[in-house]
Amino acid sequence: MLTLGLTAVMAISLLAGCGNNGNTGTGDNSGTNTATDAGKNTDSGSGKKKFAIIFKNTGNPYGEKMMEGFKKAIEEKGDEAILKAPDQPTAEAQIQMIEELISQKVDSISIAGNDPDALQPALTKAMKAGIKVSSLDSAVNAQSRNTHVNQADPERIGRTLIQGVSEMIGGEGEIAILSATSQATNQNTWIEWMKKELEDPKYANVKLVKVAYGDDLRDKSVSETEALLKSYPNLKAIIAPTTVGIAAAGKVLTDKGLKDKVKLTGLGLPSEMAEYIESGICPWMYLWNPIDVGYLAGFTAEALVAGEITGAVGEKFTAGSLGDKEIVADGDGTQIMLGDPFKFDASNIAEWKEVY
Repeated sequence: MLTLGLTAVMAISLLAGCGNNGNTGTGDNSGTNTATDAGKNTDSGSGKKKFAIIFKNTGNPYGEKMMEGFKKAIEEKGDEAILKAPDQPTAEAQIQMIEELISQKVDSISIAGNDPDALQPALTKAMKAGIKVSSLDSAVNAQSRNTHVNQADPERIGRTLIQGVSEMIGGEGEIAILSATSQATNQNTWIEWMKKELEDPKYANVKLVKVAYGDDLRDKSVSETEALLKSYPNLKAIIAPTTVGIAAAGKVLTDKGLKDKVKLTGLGLPSEMAEYIESGICPWMYLWNPIDVGYLAGFTAEALVAGEITGAVGEKFTAGSLGDKEIVADGDGTQIMLGDPFKFDASNIAEWKEVY
């Protein structure tokens, strides 16, 4: 009887131990997670696959929210999310992280590229190693990925920003753009569409005088804003299609008391821009939910690894709470679009600033 009792206790303990192995991993920014089974890319035999995301740089609230959404999607599927971002927004720093992830034998890499072409050798190496590669937010070139997750239609973003700023300044005056890095594909695409919108005769009295680059660094964005104001004393508005840039510009315009002289719009986080919208420094701005961008990227990566999609035009998959998504053409490659840009103004900012 004693032997039978001890056997039962041991069996229960073993079952409890197996159950604990199924807990969802949290992932982190350290990059210390490593694959323990070189053949299967699993976590300690638990069956979890490893999905990595690399954002542009640390200290970026937009990127942090994006990685939060990515992590949520991966954990909903019962797998492990590895969250990574370099200190500086450079391709070289991201290449080092890609190499580390290849050695860890992850199943997938999702990346917001700091340079569309410089990352190609490293990402191609990852794909040859059997790793599924997708980009999000800022695309890498088509040869470096299986597909891309886009926040919204680039044309709609670019044209909407010009339409908005023209309304703010009464269709007349000098405007400037405060972008992120000069290599950021998403920023450059939006700027090209802004310029195309400006070709319409109805903007004959709106003049784009400068495209400045703050490199998605707060201090540099502040300096670039100050330089714009100094170089163009008749400047009527600034468009900052970057969350770091628009917040920096909002602070500069506030500190200099330029509420009624220089208007501000662009793409910003409601939580960071609420004070500027409420004060009138920024009459309105646009964005999408970065959590949803990361969430969609997570389900895209899961579908690629599961073989549900390959990245070809016309393929469809279900992206959790976002519903069904379809892959569409994007130049030489393909993409999945999240949705249209959303307008934030004094009528709704109080509600949204508590969300993200």
